[in-house]
Order: sequence, then C-alpha cells, then structure tokens
Amino acid sequence: MAHHSWWKALVGATLLSMATLASAHKASDAYLQIDATAQGTTVRLDIALRDLEAALDIDTDQDGKLTWAEVKAAWPAIEQYALAGLTIAGCPLRAEGRGLERRNDGAYAVLMLSSPCALPAAPAIRYTLLREVDPTHRGIVKLQRPGQPVVLMLLDPTQAAALGTSEREAAGASGAGAADAPTATTASAWGFLRDGIHHIVTGYDHVLFLLCLLLPSVMRRTPQGWRPVERFSQAVLPVVGIVSAFTVAHSITLALAALKVISLSPAFIEPAIAVTIILAALDNIWPIFPVRRVVVTFFFGLIHGFGFANVLSELNLPTSQFVWALLEFNIGLELGQLMIVSGVTALLFGLRQRRSYPAWVIRGGSFAAIVVGMLWLIERTANVSLLPI
Repeated sequence: MAHHSWWKALVGATLLSMATLASAHKASDAYLQIDATAQGTTVRLDIALRDLEAALDIDTDQDGKLTWAEVKAAWPAIEQYALAGLTIAGCPLRAEGRGLERRNDGAYAVLMLSSPCALPAAPAIRYTLLREVDPTHRGIVKLQRPGQPVVLMLLDPTQAAALGTSEREAAGASGAGAADAPTATTASAWGFLRDGIHHIVTGYDHVLFLLCLLLPSVMRRTPQGWRPVERFSQAVLPVVGIVSAFTVAHSITLALAALKVISLSPAFIEPAIAVTIILAALDNIWPIFPVRRVVVTFFFGLIHGFGFANVLSELNLPTSQFVWALLEFNIGLELGQLMIVSGVTALLFGLRQRRSYPAWVIRGGSFAAIVVGMLWLIERTANVSLLPI
C-alpha cells in the first residue's frame, strides 16, 4: 500500500510541476556592443522592457501595459540600474544617450554609455543585471576593436562574485599583471555551448514538447490498449528517431532564422510552439495524425527552431564568428536535450509496468500538458501591446 502511495505521489508531483510551467518564462538576454578605440570606449546596452519591468516595476498603474509616459518617467531609474549592474574595471561608465527599439521579441531600452579609458586587452567585466529577479538572464557581448576580430562573451549575473574578484585584481595590478588576471573574456570560452544547454533546459515550452513525445515511448498502442515494452531497446529506438527528427528540423530553421534567410515574427512562432504542445499531447490521448510520429516531430521541430534563433540573430556577426557561435550553440542545445531525454526515458522505463501508467502518466500527463499549452496559447495571442506608442 505504501508503495502504491509513493507511486501516486510521484506522478502527482510530476503533473504539478508541469502545471507550474504555465507561470514560468523563457530565459532572457541583454545585448552589449562594446566599441574600444585608443580614444575611449563606448557601450550600447539593450535591455528588454519586460525584464526592466520585473526589476523596477515600471508599470506604475499596474494595467499590464507599458506606455511611453511610464517609460519616460522611469529613464533615470533605468540608467541608474544599468550603471550599477555593469562595470568595467578601470573604465568608469557614464550615460550618454537613450532610446527605444522594437525587436522581434519585443521592445528594448537602449542605453549609450561611454568612458574615456582605453579598454584593456582582457577587460574584467562585472555584470549583475536582473540577478535578483531572473537567474536565467545572460548578457551577450560583442566586443569590437579597430583592425581586430570580433570577440564574443557571455556574462552570467549569478557569477558576478567571481568577476568582481577579477575586477579587483585587474584594477590593482600593473599593466602585465592586469593582462594575466582572469577575466570575463577567458571565462567565456565555449560560452555559446553552455548557453545552448542553458536555453534548452530553461526553454520550458521546448522541454514540455519533448516530454509529450516521451510519455508513450515505453508503451505500445494496441487494439486492446497500451502495453509496456519488454526491453529497453524497444523504447530507445523510437526515442532516437523522434529526437533525431527534432534535432535536424530545429537545426535547419535555427540556422536559417539566425542567418536572417527566413524571418518569422515571435507573434506567430510563440503561439505556434504552444499549439505543437497541445497537438502532441492530444495525439497521446486520441490519435489524430495519419502519419508516423517521427514525421510530425520533424514538422514541429521546424517551428521550434525559430524559437531558438533570437540569441544569435541579434548579434549581426561576421560570417566566421557567426558559424562558430552557431555550431557551439547548437551543440549545447543537443547536449541539454540529450540530458533531458535520457533521464526521462530511463525513469519512464522503470515505471512502465505500473498498471496505472496509461491513466496517470500518458493521459494525466498529456491532459496537464494540454492545459499548460492552452494557457500559453491564450497568453501569447492576447492583444496586449508591450509599448503602445
């Protein structure tokens, strides 16, 4: 009896955790373009207004919309917050200009910062923006120097203590010592690989879609109902086919979208991703697709690929740096996906013999996913303007 209660508690907790995803959001990114010359350093910092609202409560009337008047009134606080959260050792920054820009994923506050210093060869950057409200946030840096290749860096606000140590070391060292000090640049080797892992793990809609595909992977649908597979290989082989189809498909559209060969608005892509979740879950309960699931997965994977593209498409990188960043990011996506799929498949295989598996896991889990998908669909198609100006 205790064993049965443990099983019900485990499944109930899993369904509850799936439901809580409806209030979660995807990882956010800010974009920093640093131009360093012998005469000084300029920084363009783009931060999503939705992220600033979470940190600064810009929406003063709490109506769910940001108006031009609210943003205008908040500019001093935005500048103060940005200057407190971004420091470069030895290069005190000051605000020089401000603006607004609408990107594919919403409106951004644009801050122009400058310093008369000559940027060190290995700058120590301390970045803490949004750390208190969103631990998934990252700063994506594009560093340009005259006559030198573009340098990319990823800044993690949760690692600010380590960067702060580097900053103190660099600020207190002489020229040679400062160049040898650990910095954000050296800490960011293979940064886009880690960011790819980060984006798939925190991309809750992509994870939920994969879970919908995996729930029936350890069972076989027969005229008499669901029957558990006998061997682990019988579950793994279909999973490999599904994951491979998803990987190839989202890799294609990720590359095309990041290269801006094809550009689709998030106003279409984000609701479409929610629809893929609903349909995949619905197919677990009532078969609705006349083709094999691997074909459906490939088609839906094309849609999900557009959801990964914003990280790279906004950087406007030279071809060589873009190709390398794209490769790193995609490898990271696949590693994160592999971790999720292997862990979930092993767990489901261990539970497949339970008589209540079809009812609790397949049907219950799929109904929970449908609810979450519907909530996301409503949220993403609601006619709410982030910045009606």
